[in-house]
Amino acid sequence: MFNKCKITVVKRECNMELVNSYVKNPENVSACNLVKDNQEFIVSNPYEMPEGICAYAWADIRPQILAVASGGTFEFLKDKNTVLAACTDLFRPVIFKIEKMGE
Repeated sequence: MFNKCKITVVKRECNMELVNSYVKNPENVSACNLVKDNQEFIVSNPYEMPEGICAYAWADIRPQILAVASGGTFEFLKDKNTVLAACTDLFRPVIFKIEKMGE
């Protein structure tokens, strides 16, 4: 049995230093538009991607989702039932908060 988890978009960033250095048309790049700040996703089963979340982000943050859903804790964080994770888009990373919901 898995714990239900809530994923919240904490912050969407755009690393313009990297964009300007490596992207052919940097004027076309901005922060990720597939999700919005503070957008939430509920995960009942960590093997089923919630509707609306980016598949690449899901692949990147799924290990942390599995950890929280399986009862793992993060003693070094203020809330041991919460962890931060990010997608690996180096130009436009998105930071997510993954937290265990009530029993």
